[in-house]
Amino acid sequence: MAYERDNIRRLAAYVPGEQPQTQRVIKLNTNENPYPPHAAVLQAIRDVGPDALRRYPSPRAERFRDTAARVHDLDPSQVIATNGGDELLRLAFTAFCNPVAGGDASSAAGGAGVAEPSYSLYPVLAEIQDTPLVRLPLDAGFALPDDFAERLNAAGCRLALVVNPHAPSGRRESIDTLRRVAERFEGVLLIDEAYVDFAEADALPLLREGDLDNVLILRSLSKGYSLAGLRFGYGMGHAGLIAALDKARDSYNADVLSQAAAVAALEQRDAISATWQNVIAERDRLTTALRGEGWQVLDSHTNFILATPPSAGPDARTIYENLKAGGIFVRYFDQDRLRDKLRITVGTPEQNDALLAALVKVPTTTKSSAP
Repeated sequence: MAYERDNIRRLAAYVPGEQPQTQRVIKLNTNENPYPPHAAVLQAIRDVGPDALRRYPSPRAERFRDTAARVHDLDPSQVIATNGGDELLRLAFTAFCNPVAGGDASSAAGGAGVAEPSYSLYPVLAEIQDTPLVRLPLDAGFALPDDFAERLNAAGCRLALVVNPHAPSGRRESIDTLRRVAERFEGVLLIDEAYVDFAEADALPLLREGDLDNVLILRSLSKGYSLAGLRFGYGMGHAGLIAALDKARDSYNADVLSQAAAVAALEQRDAISATWQNVIAERDRLTTALRGEGWQVLDSHTNFILATPPSAGPDARTIYENLKAGGIFVRYFDQDRLRDKLRITVGTPEQNDALLAALVKVPTTTKSSAP
């Protein structure tokens, strides 16, 4: 007998990038920072004593909220700590979107809207919440459609999710574009800035200007701060939005180790930013090298690139399979608009050199037999 709800039974779960169980690979498929966490972060974890582990952590992560507010020039009431950026996304669906009564998805009223292709967790969260999801295609250059807000308003959406810089293309929308969407959209605009540490601008001016009460910004320590294994993220927005999310979060959603590490990470933001500059320099070098070999590579504002191999050679899936067989993992997406492309995380100079050398050795006479 099946006991789960109908929408959970129908659910196709989120599929993460491959996680090889050996260290003897070059892992360029899940957008981790190739450099280690800052020494102060590791020391903060070591400094957590047995008494702190015996007790419950701060339920609201007050010290982190105070630190993040100071770093970003906000008020602590505008910050929430979450178990990775993914929890913030889940909270947004829970707090702002309506479940579909009786599973009737004929209307999008009360649901969410996304521009595709995008982060593949969004549809999964919509299914879990049992809320409608409106999917609008990005244009040929992966830019938001000009009428994005208007079309979501017409559908009755209460939440819009925009990845900026965008995944998987690496494109960055301007602050003016984001402001225009926020001003026109009648629900909550969540700007997913998981990759913003590798970009030259962010959306925080929308919060500091004070005239928008519907903007929520996601941040993650997974990419820029080399803490993907820690699972710590945070949200910033109008105090009213944060209060609503606080009601829906787990009672102790951020453990004592992650809170200590997150505070240390933000306090070392200036020092850690040196790794961001290293990644950016390698991103530009990798882009130039691949373009020199006939690849089409989009300009990126993230720690990855989206690249299309030359049409005269092996296709993207063949290249992905050959690299994997040789111990180099990149990301291949079997979905519309992406099947001819590879998403490649920027690694260390040595890892990127190994990738470039391996690409030269991929057989040029075979194509993937997979559908």
